[in-house]
This record gives sequence, C-alpha cells and structure tokens, in this order.
Amino acid sequence: MAILPAATLAQTVQERAPAATARPAAPRAGAPAGIVDRASTDTAQAVRVVLGLTVLALLPALLVCVTSFLRIIIVLSMLRHAIGMPETPPNPVLIGLALFLTLFTMSPVLHKVNQDAFQPFMDGAIGMQPAYTSASQPLREFMVRQTREQDLALMVELSKAKPPQSMEEISNVQLIPAFMLSELRAAFQIGFVIFLPFLLIDLIVSSVLMALGMMMMPPTTVALPLKILMFILVDGWALVLKALVGSFH
Repeated sequence: MAILPAATLAQTVQERAPAATARPAAPRAGAPAGIVDRASTDTAQAVRVVLGLTVLALLPALLVCVTSFLRIIIVLSMLRHAIGMPETPPNPVLIGLALFLTLFTMSPVLHKVNQDAFQPFMDGAIGMQPAYTSASQPLREFMVRQTREQDLALMVELSKAKPPQSMEEISNVQLIPAFMLSELRAAFQIGFVIFLPFLLIDLIVSSVLMALGMMMMPPTTVALPLKILMFILVDGWALVLKALVGSFH
C-alpha cells in the first residue's frame, strides 16, 4: 500500500472535517412537544367523559327535581288508585309513559341544553363553568314558569336569605324546591278532579246496594267494572294525557 505524503494527508483531513460537523445533532432527552400536547388533550377528553358519566348517574335525581316528570307520575298514580286498581297498570308501564310525556313537554328545553351546553362541552369548545351556566338557564326559565310566587317566597324565607330583587338573584337551591312544591300542588289539584267522577260512581253503587238490601256485597265488586267501562267510553287515557301535557306553561 502506497504511503501518502504529509501535505496530501493534511488536505484530506481538512476536506472531511466540514462533513463531520454538518451531521445533525442527536435529539435531546425528553418528550417532544407533540407528545405533550397529545397527552394534555387526552386528559381533557377523559375529564369530559368522567363528567358526562357523572351527569348520567345524577340523571334520575335531575329528572324528578327539575323536569315535568314529578307532576305526571303523581297524576298517573292517583288515577290508578281512583279507578280502584292499585297495581294496574304496573309501575314500569306508568314510569315509561311518564318518561315519554316528560320528553314531549321538555323537548324544547332539552334541545336547547344539548345545543348550547352539552355538545360544545363534549367537543371542548367551552369549559365547565360556561357549560353549567348555559345548561341551567333554559331549565331555570322552565321552572320559573311553573313555580308559584308563594312557593318561591316560602323557600326564600326558609333559607333566611335576603329578599331577591330579580329572578337572577334567586339561587337554584331556592328555585328547585319551590318548583317541586308547585308541581306537587298542581298534581294534587289534577288528581282531585280525576277522583270526583269515580267517587260519584262509588256513592251511587253503594246507595243502590243499600236500597236493594244487599249490604253484605262489597260495593267495589260492582263499582270497579262500572268505573272501567266509563273510563273506556269517555276515552279517559287520552283526556288525562292531553290535560297533563296542556297543564305546563
């Protein structure tokens, strides 16, 4: 092998030196920025999923406290007792019917909550506090329309709070029980009206049996078929459901 002169060897080393320095530097230790951003996005999405599951867990309580379900299920239960059949229709049937009637009456409110609060929050467009404010506003408007001033004043008095100057100053802690109290009152008023014709049938049957000397025969044995027949002839279920849905402002 031929030995290169010293001058030629030095020139070759100088020519190769820039190529060595031009090599890219090795990446530093640590996670890249893209991975960090992806991790924070996944964490935020997980928090939204947990909050969504929490809302679903609280859905039965919210259904009873802030929707029309309370009035509807009470009236249907009182109707069942007024007819004289405490177990017919069964509870799952009444609850299912009450859920669909609640969906019909609350559909504008639920659509607004989903459009303004739930979907933007799940998409990450708004935070938790704006989503809560946007969701509570249509529900508050619905509850205010159904709540009596006397019930609202009672809850403000029981909470020992300063009398509010406007509806915006009334907290949900005061508005929700006042709404439930008004719903109970409205449900019992409708139930009382439903009880009257069935009570009239019971009185007539009892008087007829007494006049015929059939005092040992239970009046319900004769009154129950008559109640069912009258309820069918007047299309009672349609009348009750129509009155229930129309009772909401």
